[in-house]
Amino acid sequence: MKAANSNNICPICEKNPTMPKFHPFCSARCADVDLGRWLKGNYTIPGEKADVPEPDPDDIY
Repeated sequence: MKAANSNNICPICEKNPTMPKFHPFCSARCADVDLGRWLKGNYTIPGEKADVPEPDPDDIY
C-alpha cells in the first residue's frame, strides 16, 4: 500500500475517487480489497515482536 496523499488517488487501483462515499477509495470494490488486506494481516508495523505473557488458566473466571 502506498502512503496517504492529498491528491485523492485511490491507494488500491490508483484512480481518482468517483464517489465521496468510499473515500479514500474509488469504489466499494477497492474498499473491500483494503479491508481484506487488513483482515489477512498484510498490513503490519515493522518492529520487534512484543512479549505477551500467557494468561493463567486459573485467572480466567
